[in-house]
Amino acid sequence: MVRPYVIIGTGAAGMAAAERLRLLKPEAPIQMMSVDEYSHSRCMLHKYLGGERDEKGLSFVDEDFFEKKNIMWGKGQTAKAIDPKEKRVILEEGYQPYEKLLIATGSVFGIPPIPNFRTAANVFGFRDLSDAQKMNKAIEELNAKQVFIVGSGLVGLDVAYALIERGIQVTIAEMADRVLPLQTDAVSAKAYQELFEKAGARFKLGIGASDSVINDKNQITAVKLSNGEEISCDFVVCAAGVRPNLAFLEGSGLAVERGLVVDEMMRTSDPDIYGAGDVTALSGIWPNAMDQGRIAAANMCGRQQKYTDTFCIKNTINFFGLTMLSVGEVEPKEEGSQVFTRECRNAYQKVIVRDGVVKGVQFQGDISHTGFWQYLIKNQIDISGKLKEKSVFDLGYGDFYGTDELGEYQYR
Repeated sequence: MVRPYVIIGTGAAGMAAAERLRLLKPEAPIQMMSVDEYSHSRCMLHKYLGGERDEKGLSFVDEDFFEKKNIMWGKGQTAKAIDPKEKRVILEEGYQPYEKLLIATGSVFGIPPIPNFRTAANVFGFRDLSDAQKMNKAIEELNAKQVFIVGSGLVGLDVAYALIERGIQVTIAEMADRVLPLQTDAVSAKAYQELFEKAGARFKLGIGASDSVINDKNQITAVKLSNGEEISCDFVVCAAGVRPNLAFLEGSGLAVERGLVVDEMMRTSDPDIYGAGDVTALSGIWPNAMDQGRIAAANMCGRQQKYTDTFCIKNTINFFGLTMLSVGEVEPKEEGSQVFTRECRNAYQKVIVRDGVVKGVQFQGDISHTGFWQYLIKNQIDISGKLKEKSVFDLGYGDFYGTDELGEYQYR
């Protein structure tokens, strides 16, 4: 029997890998499996929770993707273990043999060690469609009016935004002194905080949850804060930390550190097993995960390709119509940094330069024509000469790019 190429996970990395595999191996059997029964973009989950889209509306591939590519898809299948010796994936029922295997299982949410949080029936995360479905069910069954959210990062604010859309009162606790602490400084954070507060959200900044009140149905009805305040709630959402989805790899013999260990070929410690996406802890950025999936697929087919783009400190944000690009450092990490800022009623711009090299930028309000900043930061391009000629805010593509004979941008 011909063993198939097997991919665990139908997220960005897994789907990109499947498409590349089919391109390189037109006749080879390909088998995918996922816990969820719908392929979906994690970035769009808040639109499902907010009621804007249904499950099918979250897909980022054509509806007939699997049929058109002749790819088998095991919906609702959970990988319980990997048996590299026998080259098979152990499932809840039976097993799946493989020729080459790609692990693209993403990440899972963490629950802080607060009394009752890890045992209560109404504590949720927000990483996959199944999480959003559980939360949606809780809203209907509990007739939820108020929700407590732990963490004001991108995931926490995505949840808050969706729940506000449904008329639910949200309270967000954040240990840092501002919202979106990894992507913003005090100025840009304040703009988002004010928009959320205008929509009805309440923030508890610089404060953590320390205890909870639980009823006889094993449901948390209130969260106690470290300052002694008590916040009533119908359920709790934990959005303050994630970790690679690795539990099922225990006993497999695969090398694991902060994530699944892979080399520049995206190959694990087993030559027939590859990894891509969040499970590797290399990058949480959607385009990077897709690149990792494509490169893993190429190497699974014997093509020699290396993954080199390890820069992952980039986020684009849009809440209530206020857009923002945040790349690199949000505050200077070393002495001697130059910090340039420009602010007006509808926009905020910040550039951090050290030793002539851009280390971080924030553009809030208008992010058009800002794509070149990531290239400058990632490749440590010296702009000191340019700064003698013009303001840092007047830099543009033309200062760093020319065009080739085909009229395409080319770095010079």
